[in-house]
Amino acid sequence: MKLPVQAWFGRSTSRARDWPLERLRRQKAGTRVSVVLPALDEEATVGGVVTMVRRLADATGLVDEIVVMDSGSTDGTARIAEAAGAVVHHRDDVLPETGSRPGKGEVLWKSLAVTTGDVVVFVDSDLVDPQPQLVTGLLGPLLTDPGVELVKGCYDRPLEGAGSTSGGRVTELVARPLISRFYPDLAGVVQPLAGEYAGRRRLLEAIPFVGGYGVEIAMLIDTLELRGLSAIAQVDLGRRGHSHQDTAALGRMAAEITHVVHQRAAGAELGRPPSITQFARDGYGHYAPVTHVLALEERPPMLTVEGYRDRPAKVS
Repeated sequence: MKLPVQAWFGRSTSRARDWPLERLRRQKAGTRVSVVLPALDEEATVGGVVTMVRRLADATGLVDEIVVMDSGSTDGTARIAEAAGAVVHHRDDVLPETGSRPGKGEVLWKSLAVTTGDVVVFVDSDLVDPQPQLVTGLLGPLLTDPGVELVKGCYDRPLEGAGSTSGGRVTELVARPLISRFYPDLAGVVQPLAGEYAGRRRLLEAIPFVGGYGVEIAMLIDTLELRGLSAIAQVDLGRRGHSHQDTAALGRMAAEITHVVHQRAAGAELGRPPSITQFARDGYGHYAPVTHVLALEERPPMLTVEGYRDRPAKVS
């Protein structure tokens, strides 16, 4: 007898190769697809990711618009992305009446106000050697099953010197144990923190967005609560090459994810703004404490934002 997690996994997991281009082109019909790249100082890689998506769009018609959301870059990210064929929006210029905050979740949230797709595909901009299946695989379940509303990508994340599946340390050490404890229905999701995923606009505009690194796990939990497990699918995208963060950055990420899961499991705010204290050697060789306030302020469902409701009608 299969356990519930195994049953969902078998029913809702596919591979990128299961979604050939011709099938997707037939199924797309009038569905409009937007691809969004959140970016912060990614001049070394963003051009390659945009170029991959632009070539896919030109060759197949599966992608209708490519948008890079600049989260305050100080390098050439915006210039390079635009030259490669993306429309670039700075976070400060989108819904300015709502203010502007740092963090990945902020630009993902604001991307809803500047895109027109019925389906929105999110792709990280730090990818090395990006391949079209990162987009086509995610589109498969959404273009063929009207009951699916969120599709998560999963993949091997090689970490130099540690094996082909040793990336995703925060996933294995933090996210997966928390999910197993508080949201066991989601235990079959291979990469709950994956930066490559896609959703229907009707879902994305109905859920809040966490400001920092907790945005992906919050979206997964909120989709489960709002639409049920059957609305979630995942696609094996093969291999994902990208830059890896240092241990201190991973610690801050882990702290944000831990807070988000506990907050949603408790169904209430958890008191004062959370922070994490980390330590580094100072110029004299002594440990010095550094306290970071975590980026956890949430944006409300976009449907509730007046500026969003008043935007022009969707481009046909």
